[in-house]
Amino acid sequence: MASTSTKIGHGLAKVLGIKLHYRNETGSERITRGESVFSVGSADTYVEEEPTTLEWLQQVTPSGRDIQHYFIRLFPFLQWITRYNSQWLIGDLVAGITVGAVVVPQSMAYAKLANLDPEFGLYSSFMGVLIYWFFATSKDITIGPVAVLSTVTGNVVISASKKLGPDVPKDIIASSLAIIAGSIVCFLGLARLGWLVEFISLTSIAAFMTGSAINIGVGQVPAMMGITGFSTRDSTYKVVINILKHLGRSNLNAAIGLTALTMLYLIRFICTKLAKRYPNRQKTFFFISTLRTAFVILLYILISYLVNRHHRKKPKFTLLGKVPRGFKHARVPHITTDIISAFASELPSTVIVLLIEHISISKSFGRVNNYTIDPSQELVAIGVTNLLGPFLGAYPATGSFSRTAIKSKAGVRTPFAGVITAIIVLLAIYALPAMFFYIPNAALSAVIIHAVGDLITPPNTLYQFWRISPLEVPIFFAGVLVTVFSSIENGIYTTVCVSFALFIFRVFKARGRFVGRVKVHSVVGDHLLNQEESKEGRTPKASKGIPDDPDSNSRNIFLPVDHHDGSNPTIEVEDPYPGIFIYRFSEGFNYPNANHYLDNLVHVIFEKTRRTNPATYGKLGDRPWNNPGPRRGKEADPTDHRPTLKAIILDFSSVNNVDVTSIQNLIDVRNQLDRYAAPDTVDWHFACINNRWTKRALAAAGFGYYTPESDAESGLERWKPIFSVAELGGKSSAAAAAEAHQNKAQRRAAAQAEGKTVSDDIEEGPDSSEDADSLNKQLSHSKAYGTIGGGKSQRIAVVQGLNRPLFHIDITAAMESALANSQRKSH
Repeated sequence: MASTSTKIGHGLAKVLGIKLHYRNETGSERITRGESVFSVGSADTYVEEEPTTLEWLQQVTPSGRDIQHYFIRLFPFLQWITRYNSQWLIGDLVAGITVGAVVVPQSMAYAKLANLDPEFGLYSSFMGVLIYWFFATSKDITIGPVAVLSTVTGNVVISASKKLGPDVPKDIIASSLAIIAGSIVCFLGLARLGWLVEFISLTSIAAFMTGSAINIGVGQVPAMMGITGFSTRDSTYKVVINILKHLGRSNLNAAIGLTALTMLYLIRFICTKLAKRYPNRQKTFFFISTLRTAFVILLYILISYLVNRHHRKKPKFTLLGKVPRGFKHARVPHITTDIISAFASELPSTVIVLLIEHISISKSFGRVNNYTIDPSQELVAIGVTNLLGPFLGAYPATGSFSRTAIKSKAGVRTPFAGVITAIIVLLAIYALPAMFFYIPNAALSAVIIHAVGDLITPPNTLYQFWRISPLEVPIFFAGVLVTVFSSIENGIYTTVCVSFALFIFRVFKARGRFVGRVKVHSVVGDHLLNQEESKEGRTPKASKGIPDDPDSNSRNIFLPVDHHDGSNPTIEVEDPYPGIFIYRFSEGFNYPNANHYLDNLVHVIFEKTRRTNPATYGKLGDRPWNNPGPRRGKEADPTDHRPTLKAIILDFSSVNNVDVTSIQNLIDVRNQLDRYAAPDTVDWHFACINNRWTKRALAAAGFGYYTPESDAESGLERWKPIFSVAELGGKSSAAAAAEAHQNKAQRRAAAQAEGKTVSDDIEEGPDSSEDADSLNKQLSHSKAYGTIGGGKSQRIAVVQGLNRPLFHIDITAAMESALANSQRKSH
């Protein structure tokens, strides 16, 4: 008996004129009658239920356990911290100290890119490595100042300072930017929207990194050479022109910078060569190469001290200058609406850089080191880092490629290595400021140029891009050129927008394929594989030539008729039957591409078939203007032997979901083709539907079951429902029978090898090679059980619901159903 809520719902639907049942699919006898050997009583009846909105809400609504799991996942360190051991600690100590020795000089150099004093780089690196490990799902990533983000921050600081005036300190602007950008990224992570990062393609990332590296490297050449008199924040091409114009202004800084840069590359080159020559000492050469930045900076600090110790006020070459000891800029960040308004236009580029640098690096090293990161949790990590960092004076920070690579190769074991690095940075902040005074600016510029050089995409990688997707290579060059001739921010927007536009174009212009049947044989070497042997569980044997029964070791596959998939064009692809078409979607079936798909489908059908009844239009004036028919006094072409349209099979294997627009287009095409095929109707079969909601949508539009016809029109022919059935498994299944047969054969062979007499009184197990014949016997002679081979009972059931007989598990089943009913058509 229907519940009260059901009665109320049905009453409202009746008042509002809503048809709850588009067609009486389960009530029509035609669905379960006919000459098919299958009947409802032949196997366990299964009627597929439609998904409901309540069911969907229950799936997406988090349970108490889900909420608990959500909060536990916010602190991944709880999963491994209780198992921390001494071996992990050794690996983390080595990696942490190594990264600490690199991050100290790099962070001060990158602070200059951000147009800030060097101590702010130290503050950012300290907070980044200290906080990140609480939220990390990557053991390798190192958070801190990076070249590209520092450059973007510097551009924001300069732009906002012009709007706000000199009253607002630059570090306040940088801290405000970190908090706002961090808040946005943290929100995305808490909302578990890390998948948004997937909209940024690898080509966009490569172009962004390459263009930014060129921009930063060129911008540091004047400081390395001691050239002044122009802005290094202009577009890259302008900076190059100005460098060439003012090259004669070079001074002693050039000697420091060029020698430092040469030494950095020379140490790396020598260590790489020696590591290949002496593999046993590869680890030693790796650490020497890794610490080359620290070695070079210490060397030039010594040189600078010897040269400038008596010239502190007027040094011989430009020095870093005074670096305050400790956290002199620790405070509660001062954020106002005016400050936010001043950099609001540059905020999207800052957030994008935060995301793509960190996520791309962490994903790459996760794959290399065999673990998986959680993108949403990583967004939480860098969001919280940038939210808390400004309290100590930090500016925006994200994952560093170079330091992450060093940390990974140094043998890091857990994210706790960040704490070790934080201790090294803390010691530098309190113990080394006096030494920092003598660091030559030219040497820091050399360090930056050397670091960003690794971010440039090498030609070999670009060639691989060309081999994989030639269309994306122009996008790469477009991003690089826009960055060089405009700005880093515009380069980011260009690559992201063009990549997304290419994706949308491919979706809108997705092309379906008409496929046909090809019979193939399995071959081992130059012999056909004996399928009967394989079915029985024995070792497959090769048989010379094609056996007497050509179907015994063959199967049907479906290839595009035009062979545009690369299959051999000399193979003739057979149409399943005259007037039956198989159409395969390539990339989903939604509103962007539905019309493009179906226009192609209808166009080909009109080309390859003829109207079922040429006399459909009684008078010339009844014809539509776009189909005027033959000229006056002439009849339809009597030599037109094209078949009439009987059935369409749609392969939905690439379709994950549908929408109202796509289904309405399908309804319109069905109505159009029904008029074309009148007085017959076109059977629509659907294969490989993977989503219950897609089935519900199609069924609501009247697809999935037979369109009833009057007996007078259909004559003696009845519609034949074709269903697919499968074994329920268990001891009597074909798989178990094959395994038992193989085990028995092995025991018999072992007994013969030992010279024992083989007993034949053991009952033979079921022979799975007879599955096809015995299954038909089951369907014909039994209610719920049947016999296979040796008389064992076996249970079977239909795979898909009896209420949707035109939804099939694969193309073969759909084709069999279409063929079985093609003879019903009147033409």
